[in-house]
Amino acid sequence: MQNNVIKTLANREFGGERALFAVKNVRLVDCVFHAGESALKRTAGIVAERCRFEGKYPFWHAEGFRVADCDFTPGARAALWYSRDLEMLHTRVDAPKMFREMENLRLVDVKIPDAQETLWGCRNVTLREVEVANADYLFMRSSDIDIDGYRQQGNYSFQYCMNVVIRNAVIDSKDAFWETENVTIYDSEITGEYLGWHSRNLKLVRCRINGTQPLCYASGLVMEDCVMGDECDLAFEDSDFNATVKSAIVSVKNPRSGHLKALAIGEIIKDKNVLAPDDCVIETEV
Repeated sequence: MQNNVIKTLANREFGGERALFAVKNVRLVDCVFHAGESALKRTAGIVAERCRFEGKYPFWHAEGFRVADCDFTPGARAALWYSRDLEMLHTRVDAPKMFREMENLRLVDVKIPDAQETLWGCRNVTLREVEVANADYLFMRSSDIDIDGYRQQGNYSFQYCMNVVIRNAVIDSKDAFWETENVTIYDSEITGEYLGWHSRNLKLVRCRINGTQPLCYASGLVMEDCVMGDECDLAFEDSDFNATVKSAIVSVKNPRSGHLKALAIGEIIKDKNVLAPDDCVIETEV
């Protein structure tokens, strides 16, 4: 965030293309940006407070800006791309395809009801008390992500992400965390089919998970004091892992290597497709 905001524009309305193109160090208060494109493209040091954005692509190639108590309508699709050093507070985003190829962004108390294809290719992302819905393909190929207090509904999320820490989240997502690397999740609830396939160094601590065929084809998987629900069947196929599970597991299929301790396991399936070294140690309490 740049300092020295020297000009305030209040209670103004803007429309058309590039209404405030390349302006710097401007504070916008109670302004409305009507239909049009690229209203604040190539800007720096912008502070927007209680503003409404109705047109497409308002913040592209922006540097060091703050957005607080604002509203992005559905018409403001793809509003923030190719930008860096953003702080967004207490804002509602009804527009899809937000935040692409961005660096250093912090979202606090932000709601995104239509988060489809949002947060792609972003780096150094902090989320606090954020809610997203309709979030298919959220966080594609992003890295260095820190999340706390988070609710999500939407499939295929966090694919190809690296270096992620998530705390206190409720995530409803089919095919979540595929092909990820170095992801740690604490004290969270994750519901959805095919969780964490092909992941590397995925760690789940005190998490509750549910959904068929979880945690298959994973490398370096760690689970500590987790609970697995009634739909967690055919788990851990072709995975190497160390897991302590404080519940029963419906079924485990062809684990490759490692150690599993669970309260109970309904069925352990090993067939001709199990891969070497086939040395997973499985323990149950009952």
